[in-house]
Amino acid sequence: MGAPAAAVIFFTLWCVAEAGFMAAWLPHWAELWKLILSRFSILILTTFAIAVSAWRPVLSLGFTAVLLMGQLVYFIPEPDSNDWAIYLGSFIALGFSMWTARGRLQFVVAGSNVAFAGVMVFMMLSWRYGQGVGWFRPLFMGDRFALANNGWQVFSFLFLIAAGCAAAGLALRLYEERGSLFKARNLVQANLKETEVELVVEQERTRIARDLHDVLAHSLAVIAAQADGTRYLSQDQPKAVLDALENIAVSARHALVDAQRVIEGVRDDGLVAPQPRLTDVGPLVERMRQGSLKVQQSETGTPVDLGAGQQLAVFRIVQECLTNALKHGGRGTAVRLHFDWSGPGLTMHVASELPASVSIGGTDDGGTAERVGRGIPGMRERAHLAGGWLSSGPDGEQFRVTVFIPYGSRPAALFPEGGAEEEGVPSVEGLEQEPALALEGASPSSGTERESVGRG
Repeated sequence: MGAPAAAVIFFTLWCVAEAGFMAAWLPHWAELWKLILSRFSILILTTFAIAVSAWRPVLSLGFTAVLLMGQLVYFIPEPDSNDWAIYLGSFIALGFSMWTARGRLQFVVAGSNVAFAGVMVFMMLSWRYGQGVGWFRPLFMGDRFALANNGWQVFSFLFLIAAGCAAAGLALRLYEERGSLFKARNLVQANLKETEVELVVEQERTRIARDLHDVLAHSLAVIAAQADGTRYLSQDQPKAVLDALENIAVSARHALVDAQRVIEGVRDDGLVAPQPRLTDVGPLVERMRQGSLKVQQSETGTPVDLGAGQQLAVFRIVQECLTNALKHGGRGTAVRLHFDWSGPGLTMHVASELPASVSIGGTDDGGTAERVGRGIPGMRERAHLAGGWLSSGPDGEQFRVTVFIPYGSRPAALFPEGGAEEEGVPSVEGLEQEPALALEGASPSSGTERESVGRG
């Protein structure tokens, strides 16, 4: 916007100056119009040269060249003592061109303006054109004497003005480049600091993961080996004992594989390690049944393909719910697992028995005694990252967990911020939740159900 603004200011100032000069010509109206057209043709060409100089330097040179060529062939009026200074506008255009031009174009612009200055000197001093523009007495016997004696003075004057404008343009360009370099340096320094922090964190994570992997691998391997050894050496034990030992060994091996997936995350070849999917929920339930959980699994509606991250979230939430049921309820705990595909997303209900030893009431001082571990916050975070929500809490003699995962990748922040996520199952518009999740004999209210009941 700098060059167009300078052109507007240049044009306005010259219009004001010419208006005062032309006041004496008002009685001669016909001659005044000729004078206005002749003067404004010079002013308009120079104004256009300034306006486009910043983004089209070659076009700006073209306007100045047209002006001088038009005067040389008498198509445009020659300069006189009142309007010769319009020539200085071409040097203002030179300054903007030097500001924005790059490479060889700078030398073309500078050399062209030196040549223009020489033509301007000839136009101002020649008796055929400017006749000295009021500075020098015209010599009608020829131009050689006038140019030889006075040409160097006028050329030096114009050259100094052009050099000053060019220097101003170069200074602005250097200032911009310096600012850009400082910004780039600050950005590189900030990125370098972030990279250093990330490197330190990653190294620490790698060290912790390596140590944790070694500890878990050793412990789980010992558990699996001892369980297998005990089972093979005690063939005369009851079948329930042998099954329990086999289940311990299998669970330890699966836990070792899962721990390696979680801790390592990415293999040495850079490929992402395979993660559990929805198809792995069935084998997980079967393993938990072997661990003496009474899992009742059912499903309504038509299953829909979920994203890889969403399937991983569903698997981990189911795994955490079943693990908590076994940890807090012990052997023989009844768990109800239901998948509802009939809404705008997958709604999963998990209900398990609460043992009598678990306190869900208040404390002596009227407060609530509730021990919150990492399980429920972790499940809630997984559901949120998958685009859905999770609610959990005791409901009579059962502990219920309700999860909603939307279809596709759209976010589903259906819970209001700060809403009561812990008070049973929330009412969400557009979702049909199971009216009851009894542990025994429950049947869904609609849709087709595929149910399998296991007893440990």
